[in-house]
Amino acid sequence: MRKYYMKYTVVIQWSDEDDCFVVLLPDFTDVMQPTHGDTYELALQNAREVLELLV
Repeated sequence: MRKYYMKYTVVIQWSDEDDCFVVLLPDFTDVMQPTHGDTYELALQNAREVLELLV
């Protein structure tokens, strides 16, 4: 299996308002709304899935 790495900025921040980790993808702000996750790990996984769909 071949590994590849995407080089995009992923910002993960806790949101008290949303009560979850919110993910922002600064390189794609004009294309999508942020994703989120109840845990940091889930937020990162969701970010990876979104990036794969976008590129």
